[in-house]
Amino acid sequence: MYNNLRFELSFKNILQLENKIDFCISNKINKINIPCKGLIKKELLNETIEYIGNKYKGIDVVYHYSFYHQYTVNRRNSYLEFLNFIEKCIYYKNKDILLVSGSNKRKNFEVLDVLTDYRSEKKVDINIGVAYNPYLQKYFNKSEERVRFEKKISSGLTKSIWFQFGTDIKLLESEFNILKKIILNNSSNSNKESIKFFGSLLIPSKQFISRFKFRPWKGVYILDEYLYSLDDFRRFTKDLIKFYLDNNICPVIETDFTSTKKMMEIDNLLKI
Repeated sequence: MYNNLRFELSFKNILQLENKIDFCISNKINKINIPCKGLIKKELLNETIEYIGNKYKGIDVVYHYSFYHQYTVNRRNSYLEFLNFIEKCIYYKNKDILLVSGSNKRKNFEVLDVLTDYRSEKKVDINIGVAYNPYLQKYFNKSEERVRFEKKISSGLTKSIWFQFGTDIKLLESEFNILKKIILNNSSNSNKESIKFFGSLLIPSKQFISRFKFRPWKGVYILDEYLYSLDDFRRFTKDLIKFYLDNNICPVIETDFTSTKKMMEIDNLLKI
């Protein structure tokens, strides 16, 4: 039932991670994402890769790597740490990673800088994904996202695109079509048809709405009416899931799902 979905796991320590992975296994969830934010960075991120790699070899994991959170001492040390991360992922047979600059970009050490450097490495044995926010220009007055996307595609290293969450499906559809044209017209990417798309999915709940109203997520656009009507938010979510699945975009559930009640809500939303 969940083969067309990915689930993001957040945790505070390895014990909590183990409990959540066991929950995934008991619910036949095999595709998970590990973010690089909050406590999940540096030492804990490394421990997580080793722990899952040794104990849960059958789990399909995509690790995120934030150049903001992973910065160490200076640019050179930080880049070497990134290469170590790549080697560790390859060692544990992780095929895909997602690179993000972070909420505050480091000077000379963000995704575009690192992709430029990484192109010169002798061997690239992992599939690199990059994030894209379709809502930045219209709702946050930031116009550089598409230009940055073209540069990421031009690197020839990008194998997957990960959409930020938002509540404007018409805009998402328009941006999705534009990105596909950019990919097809780009001469640097020899595997244009194999680039995969993923889309963020936030499961509506009273708790999520309350938290978002108090502290909105940076770069996440949610229409006011959905913050004041849980039923409307749920209806929108069903429409978004349908759009994702109709367009071969894999939904990625980013809100917590590790309880029977939350899984029932997800099951209800999947009945489209």
